[in-house]
Amino acid sequence: QVQLVESGGDFVQPGGSLRLSCAASGFPFSKYAMYWIRQAPGKALEWVSAINTGGAVTYYGDSVKGRFTISRDNARKTLILEMNHLTSEDTAIYYCAKHDTMYHVMWPGRYDYRGQGTQVTVSS
Repeated sequence: QVQLVESGGDFVQPGGSLRLSCAASGFPFSKYAMYWIRQAPGKALEWVSAINTGGAVTYYGDSVKGRFTISRDNARKTLILEMNHLTSEDTAIYYCAKHDTMYHVMWPGRYDYRGQGTQVTVSS
């Protein structure tokens, strides 16, 4: 079965950095575009970033553009989100998600599975 397990969330001060990881299993990881999405308290899900199967095509939400970097390691079946210059507005649960169709990527995305999430809290 599809499993997506996020890690790396933490409490960090404004201006700090974090690196989130998502370990994937149960499906051919290299054949699916992947996403990071987040949900802040009391707010709707927000698309953070997307990456195509090979990693050459990426998308970012306006609120994170220039600060976050998405990448993937297909050999290790891992999705990464490097987050820099964090602000309190980045406080949220971060989820990784897989696109619902092989070889295709969309922005905003579309997913059929997502992980349980990892908490990122930015506060002084």
